[in-house]
Amino acid sequence: MPLDGEYEPSPWDPVRDQVEQYERTGGREGGTLEGKPCVILTTRGRRSGKLRKVPLMRVEHDGRYAVVASLGGAPKHPEWYLNLVADPGVTLQDHDTVLDLRARTASPEEKEEWWGYALEVWPPYDEYQANTERDIPVVILEPAG
Repeated sequence: MPLDGEYEPSPWDPVRDQVEQYERTGGREGGTLEGKPCVILTTRGRRSGKLRKVPLMRVEHDGRYAVVASLGGAPKHPEWYLNLVADPGVTLQDHDTVLDLRARTASPEEKEEWWGYALEVWPPYDEYQANTERDIPVVILEPAG
């Protein structure tokens, strides 16, 4: 079931502007982070109930997607991760393709597999994990329903 509700743009201008550009052009503009392909993940704010959108590295394998809650190796989880833990219904936009998905944190075995795919896209994930005491979650996105 598609997420519905009021969208609250990011208070951070670069994120807000990139999401707007990505959605307006189907990812033809704003479709990269640090030169690598990205997707737009929509979650429901756990406190506000409003829709929140964030560009994330595109980690795809055999038509399935995952996202990495790295926050650059910060000591806390990103807000978008806390949102999807509270409400696992998400939307993912990969260029013109929009998918309604269900998010779940990968098991240790799944994380090992998906971590390899994530490193192919963004090798600094290993550095981020080394620089934080928290276990950086990998979130598997599966078809809703």
